[in-house]
Amino acid sequence: MIVRKGVSLFFLSYLLIVFQCDCFSQRKGKVDLPTIAIVTTGGTIAEKKDPETGSLIPIVSGYDLVQAVPGISDLAKIKIFEFSNIDSSRMTPDIWKNLSKKVDVILKDTEIDGAIVTHGTDTMEVGAYFLDLTVQSEKPVVFVGAMKDASSFSPDGPENIYNALVQITSKQAHCFGVTVTLNQYIHSPRDVRKTETTNIQTFDSGKKGCLGYIAAGMVHCFRKRFCSQKFFLPKTLKDVSLIKTFAGDNGSLVRYAADSDVKGIVIEGVGAGNVNEEVYKAILYALEKDIFVVLTTAVFDGAVYPLYGGNGGGYELQQRGVIFAGDLPSEKARILLMLALAQDNSSSETIAKCFEM
Repeated sequence: MIVRKGVSLFFLSYLLIVFQCDCFSQRKGKVDLPTIAIVTTGGTIAEKKDPETGSLIPIVSGYDLVQAVPGISDLAKIKIFEFSNIDSSRMTPDIWKNLSKKVDVILKDTEIDGAIVTHGTDTMEVGAYFLDLTVQSEKPVVFVGAMKDASSFSPDGPENIYNALVQITSKQAHCFGVTVTLNQYIHSPRDVRKTETTNIQTFDSGKKGCLGYIAAGMVHCFRKRFCSQKFFLPKTLKDVSLIKTFAGDNGSLVRYAADSDVKGIVIEGVGAGNVNEEVYKAILYALEKDIFVVLTTAVFDGAVYPLYGGNGGGYELQQRGVIFAGDLPSEKARILLMLALAQDNSSSETIAKCFEM
């Protein structure tokens, strides 16, 4: 009896090990791999040097991008969607509107688990923020790019794409929504900024910090997102100007914008949210024309506050009806105002609440 029991336990243990190994191999098998969409829009990641001029030109296809990523077929099945192939300096809010619509359509496919958007880094943080505000799907969307072109000695694009796949296929990172993920760091589109013109460690989220970090094929989560907003995509976007004020500014640019039939103006002030008296007068001129005016700061960290009195001080600007953008950077404040103005209820109170998050 003792021998029989020993044999039975050994046999059962053997069967259990075989069963577990089969299950593991099936989970890792290519049949059960997640399907990820890669939506290409251009940027340095899709550029190579022109042999005649030495300048960078967008000539890398979506297929070529995928082929350059080692081990990609072990992580996911890939579907490529070539949306555009332009430098991100040529991006516009209308292009991002169409991109957002395209990504939502792609993610409605029940077989697709998430999307990677390849994009130039010059305006990536703003484009990602636009999609963060407008993509309705809850599936992960990861913006990636490159600081080195595809013909450089050590291009960073392939690793960034690989890490984006690691992120999307990790359940730990599904709460992030839309992200900007480069050089292993995962950032919230609202908080991240490009801080270097050529260095691969260009994106930084300031004092709020990044959402997580990718290393050794794993996602290490650091924090959750502080806030999230959603808007329905409008048929048309309202025209909003962005004006940076400076020492000696006579306010002529603000007046010009106010006379140009814009619906809103974002003023990038100084310090905690101040402008000089001439700009203050120009802002009043715009407000009298029922133009929404939003105030931001040129300072990298910190927010705008109604602290200072006098003509042009933050306190007086708020009393006159200027909306404060908090710590939202100017380019993103413009995007938020464009979307807020296009909604059905675009009262001063409603729009002001959009900037309180």
